[in-house]
Parts: sequence; structure tokens; C-alpha cells
Amino acid sequence: MMISVVIPTYNREQPLRETLADAIRQNYPNFEVLVIDQTRTHESETQVYLEELANAGKIRWFRVDWASLPAARNYAVRRAVGEIILFIDDDVKLPDGFLAAHAGNYLEKPDVGCVAGRVFDRMKLDNSGGDLAIEYLPREAMDAGIAWYFIDLVHTVKPQQVLSARGCNMSFRRQVFAECGLRFDERFAGSAVREESDFCLRLRSTGMKIWYDPNACLVHLGEESGGCHDVSTRSIKYQVTFYHNHFLMGLKNLTAFQCLRFFAKLFDCHVLGNPPCYKSASPIKILTRFAFYILGFLSAINTLIQSLWNDGQSYSHQDKINAQ
Repeated sequence: MMISVVIPTYNREQPLRETLADAIRQNYPNFEVLVIDQTRTHESETQVYLEELANAGKIRWFRVDWASLPAARNYAVRRAVGEIILFIDDDVKLPDGFLAAHAGNYLEKPDVGCVAGRVFDRMKLDNSGGDLAIEYLPREAMDAGIAWYFIDLVHTVKPQQVLSARGCNMSFRRQVFAECGLRFDERFAGSAVREESDFCLRLRSTGMKIWYDPNACLVHLGEESGGCHDVSTRSIKYQVTFYHNHFLMGLKNLTAFQCLRFFAKLFDCHVLGNPPCYKSASPIKILTRFAFYILGFLSAINTLIQSLWNDGQSYSHQDKINAQ
């Protein structure tokens, strides 16, 4: 099975070069690497490196003049030729056999439409002390109303069906896009948090399964600059879009009862700061987060109202390949 490895990138330099080096030396027999580059101007070392790889046919390098993670994914899907489309971030380390681990699941399990890989997340591993090992996720992790606070694809060590993947390590059968017509929703803005959760919920509605394979693992560096981190976490826009994306995912995919539970948990964790968020309990900060929570909800409602005449896939509509 041919694999298309997709790497959206935005304002990353050395981590991108290291990610690409790991990708192109994979020992899988049939794959391509697509770089969807949203960076306006690279450092000279990165620019030269990308040009060399592209000229040697080791990567397919696409430069775009906008920045949107879900749009970059859609852009790549329209150009990828693999039977499997695998998305990784631009700040990861890949072990040998990474591509083969993803591919093996599709050969063995015809009802699987998505493979969620394990993510060795430096921050989460540090917070847990590195000793936590989960064999099977709790039942709550398959309950769409509250699962988002129970799905742990960092510490889980056994293969199993899951509700969603992590965007830095997930793959899909081509038919998910070609036959089911699914696309990433470009209305998920800012850090694009929950865009992969939204996609996975829509994938599950087709009857296809999402399978977690801890052997399809990578290390996520979580660089402090570049990527979605370039949207300042202290900016008003970032805070509003963070809540907007959560509400949008819920309102699009969940029942009324599930929405109530999801929004209540969102409030408890991200506004009040209770575990697993552990945010400041300062009354001023709680009130500030509550204001962003309300603004995010109103923004999501506005997005859904606009969807009556605008599907929000603005970047995809601009793509000339659609007209071909």
C-alpha cells in the first residue's frame, strides 16, 4: 500500500528539517512526502534544504500564501496519490518502522478507516513522571459527551478501538475522502483545536472504525515557537477561537444531552480550572475565562448560522485544482 505522508508546516525551521530527515529515511518501500508550507520566509538553511529535497524528488513541496491547519490537510488530500494518507506535525521524531506500523493495520483490519498512533508527548510524560501505563482506556473514553478528558494516547500501551486520533499522528484510507466525501472543516480557527476530533466523529458516522496502535508511535517535541503556538495564547483572538472550536465540534456532532455534558466539562476544566486542567483559581482569571467561554459560544453559533449559506471551506474553494 502506498502511503502519502503529509506535513503541514508554519514558521518552523530546525524542527521541520529534522522531521523531514526522519520521514525520508523511513524503510517503507512505497511512500511520498508532501510538505504544505505556510511559512512566508524561511531561514536560508531551511530554504536551501527544502529546495534540495524537492529538486531530488524526495519531497513534494507546496507553498501557499495562507495559514490554516485544516485547509493545509485538505490541500494535501487533493494532491496525494497514496492509498493511505498519513498526517504528522512538523516537530516530531519518527522511529524506524513508523510507516510500516500504520500500513499493517489497514491490511489486517478492513473495517478500519483511521489509525491513531501513539504520541510520546514530552510535556504530558513529564507531568506524569513517565511511569504511568494504561492498558485499556475507560468506558468514558468512548462517550462522545466526555471522552475528550479520558482519551489518553500518550500513556496507553494496548491496541484498541478509540473515538478519536491526535492530529500529529493519524492516518486514513483514501476512500474516507474519495468515497465518503469527508473533508477537514476549515472553520476551526486559531490553533485548530478539535478539528481532528470533529473529523473523527464524522468518520465514525460512516461505520468505519478508528484503531489505536501503540506501535505506530512518534515523539512530539511540542516546540514553543512556530506552528499553532505562533498564535499567542494570551491574545483575545486565540482565547475566543479556542472555545469557539470546542463549541463548534459539539454543536455539529453531538446530541443535545451530550452537548450539555461536554460544555459543562469544558466549563469545569477550562474556566474553573479543575483537573485535568489545573488552571489558576483566581476570581479575576475565572471571570476572564468565563467571558471568553461565552464569546466562544456566541462565535460558534454565528458560524453555524453562516453555514446556512456558506460552508466555510473558503481555502478549498480558492484552490485551482478544484476547477480541474
